[in-house]
Amino acid sequence: MKQFTYTITDPLGIHARPAGILAKTAKTFADTTVMIAKEGKSVKATQLMKLMGLGVKEGDVITVTAEGPSEDAAIEAMEDTIKENL
Repeated sequence: MKQFTYTITDPLGIHARPAGILAKTAKTFADTTVMIAKEGKSVKATQLMKLMGLGVKEGDVITVTAEGPSEDAAIEAMEDTIKENL
């Protein structure tokens, strides 16, 4: 399992647009489970509504984990996507 943490810098946090981008990125790694967690609550990154339901705002710290055959590529892609969009 691979993971990283990131502090959200986007003033709106994870809202519809970045949540959609994150879900789309995670779905490209069908053989790997990508999870996003905030304060002990975690959801699959592919589940758009649950991802927005985390209520991630500016300044919050999230933890992204990837587990599966493509975990290295998945965690790298998610980290790049989050840094570009959040």
